[in-house]
Amino acid sequence: MALSERDRIGEEGAGAREVLERLRQASVNQSVDDMSRLYAVDAVHEFPFTAPGFPSRLEGRDEIVNWITALWTTNTLRYERYRTLATYDTDDPETIIVEQEALGTSASTGEFALPNIVVLTVRNGQIVRLRDYVNILAAAAAIGRDM
Repeated sequence: MALSERDRIGEEGAGAREVLERLRQASVNQSVDDMSRLYAVDAVHEFPFTAPGFPSRLEGRDEIVNWITALWTTNTLRYERYRTLATYDTDDPETIIVEQEALGTSASTGEFALPNIVVLTVRNGQIVRLRDYVNILAAAAAIGRDM
């Protein structure tokens, strides 16, 4: 399937939709190398709705990738795929808003569906800002914790 002009931003990289798919695949594969390539050096990853003990903002590729890697080694959740519910374009062609569910298996509770909304901004084929509005209550339930 050919990507539209909106999905190809600049000469140096992929558009937001393609980067989102790469991010999802890196998450499913738990690939540190792919995550490192996806985030810009000065990227920001935010969790506007968070819980005690979890960050609300990660700054820079190293901090983001280190946090994700630590989560993979300590978390009981294993993402297997993502389901897109809706994708919205914005006035900025490098930014999309996505309603999605992360689907997978929890060692604690079995299968889970973790709904979230992502606001993703890319530059030159890399993530420069990701706002992850994850459903904290669903995440806590998936790992077997009460909130």
